[in-house]
Amino acid sequence: MSFRNFEWRILLRVLLMFISLSLAAYLFVTSYFLFFGLLVPLLVYQVVEFYRFHYKAYEELNQFVESIHYRDFSRNFDVKHAPIELKPLRKGFNEINDTFKIISKEKETQYQYLQKILELVDTGILSYREEDGLVVWMNESLKKMMQLPYLKTIHSLQKRDESLYASIMTLKPGETKIATAHLEKTSFKILLSGTAFQTDGQKFKLIAFQNVDEALDETESKAWQKLLNVMTHEIMNSIAPISSLADTLKHRLQLSIKNLDNSGGSVDDLELGIETIKRRSEGLLKFAETYRNLNKITKPNVKQVLVRDLFENLYQLMQPTLDQKNIEMEIVLKDTELVLEADTSLIEQVLINLVVNSVEAVKDSPSAHIMLSAFRASDNRVILKVSDNGAGMTQEVMEKIFIPFFSTKKSGGGIGLSLCKQIMMLHKGNIQIQSVEGKGSSFSLQF
Repeated sequence: MSFRNFEWRILLRVLLMFISLSLAAYLFVTSYFLFFGLLVPLLVYQVVEFYRFHYKAYEELNQFVESIHYRDFSRNFDVKHAPIELKPLRKGFNEINDTFKIISKEKETQYQYLQKILELVDTGILSYREEDGLVVWMNESLKKMMQLPYLKTIHSLQKRDESLYASIMTLKPGETKIATAHLEKTSFKILLSGTAFQTDGQKFKLIAFQNVDEALDETESKAWQKLLNVMTHEIMNSIAPISSLADTLKHRLQLSIKNLDNSGGSVDDLELGIETIKRRSEGLLKFAETYRNLNKITKPNVKQVLVRDLFENLYQLMQPTLDQKNIEMEIVLKDTELVLEADTSLIEQVLINLVVNSVEAVKDSPSAHIMLSAFRASDNRVILKVSDNGAGMTQEVMEKIFIPFFSTKKSGGGIGLSLCKQIMMLHKGNIQIQSVEGKGSSFSLQF
């Protein structure tokens, strides 16, 4: 209704100007100059008023456009004290501003909501412009995962991790691939997923990073458990009767030995052969029983324990061996109140195994040294470390070190580190190794 009044007012002004101009033209043509002179001021007034009216409308429109340009949707146009002909215009501007304000608030809420979701997920997310590689966004999960506080361009990653950079650059939209991320002291498998989008005429690429080490470890562990179940079952079922039969044959041989001719030593050879069969059968049964222990641990009895107590108990247990072999053990624990949630007996078993391995590794070192340390990482994880200055190991050995049956020792069964890994997985943690051949190794237990 107000716009209709506004429209009529403009129409009335135009009509009055038209009538005044027509009358002035008639008076001028008919030589009524006196009346023409009296009409001129009225004409000037009407033109000036018409100009002022449109200039005010222009100013109002210019202010409105300026507020839109600078996104100043809080601006309010005074309708109550406005000239009657500008009230509908100002009212319309206020309504448009209110609409923009609501839309802007909704977009900001959605943006904040989306950001919070992306910050909470464990998956790392990175978005960069394809033209120049400028990183436009990366979430906190990716920063923690890659230990990167800031990344200006995707090309900056090349100096830090060339193989991962190459994997990202060759990743096509809609494709997924497994790559390896290399940090300063460790590496882990990562699943890369890529997609692309375009906005404002520019192309962007979005990459999702997912640490799959734990998932792969869990799958691998289950596969080994199934294999071990089958192997131990078959070995024990096959060897137990052989061992029993060898024992029976040996007993019967001893009962019949007085009736047999042993002049050539054939009976002694037979007895020795049966004894060998019995001994090797018992050895295989013991071997199978040992590996069966890998599957016996199902649920840890978790409670809070002081790390210093773990280290003190371990030191007291290993001290005689260390003194006998002239090995120095150093304990580094800055926070003596550092607490760990774990099954004490299981974690002690892991630490004992790692220290025994270190003792073996440093046996040929002139100044044998083993160090126990613990600290809380920036992401709140508790990390225990067992380090030594022993022989170290090659990359090939490091890749196989946690596989059951694999051992670098002549007398080793390859069970220790496999068991350690399983125990750490039961604690929802993991075990990692860093080693330099000829300089030493370091095992990290991450909770």
